[in-house]
Amino acid sequence: MNKQEKIVSMFNDISKTYDVANRVLSFGVDRKWREIACQKCFDIYGKESIEKILDVACGTGDMCENWDKFASKNSITIEQIIGADPSTGMLEEAKKKGLNATFVEAQAKDLPFKDESVDILSISYGLRNVVDRVEGLTEFHRVLKKDGILVILEFTKLKKQTLISYLRDFYMKKILPVIGGILSKNFSAYNYLPNSIDGFLTKEDLVDELKEVGFEVLEAKGYSMDISTLFIARKK
Repeated sequence: MNKQEKIVSMFNDISKTYDVANRVLSFGVDRKWREIACQKCFDIYGKESIEKILDVACGTGDMCENWDKFASKNSITIEQIIGADPSTGMLEEAKKKGLNATFVEAQAKDLPFKDESVDILSISYGLRNVVDRVEGLTEFHRVLKKDGILVILEFTKLKKQTLISYLRDFYMKKILPVIGGILSKNFSAYNYLPNSIDGFLTKEDLVDELKEVGFEVLEAKGYSMDISTLFIARKK
């Protein structure tokens, strides 16, 4: 089993407790991060009719639900919302919610969609789980229409060690694995999270990668004391 397969297997194992763990571990603020991302994206894109929104690494469908909710709030018509994830366990949980979305099993680096067929593509807290990240970003660029928008929410590595970064790291490495492990009965999965952040990019490095792939980065901003970072980029 390769690294990507192990990550997918891990998410299959924690899928049934994933939503509860997310709410508890983030104190519910992860919902606010998603809401900000959706609203900012719609403000930037500025269209009242959208053909297709694709959420990659959709998990249990949180972002798909937000896309639908904020489209209604902004009187935007969306023909299709699609959630893609390689974890069948996560997709099963998403389908139970009865969301206004279609779900497909797919890897970030191999999306079953035509060139330039997607208006908006999002990935929330899943990019650091994509082993072949540059291939994934290149695939995102391929399926997006010209001037289409890419939305990324992620836990990035902080460039400098500060009091805030120390507190974040202490919570992530010492407290989160214990609580997440108890809730999911899978301690290794919640030890993986802080380790995956340590092995990920800084905000500045990810901006550079997006530019190299062919995106124009419109925003790269940290929220909640830089715990979560929002990236919004346009396909040139």
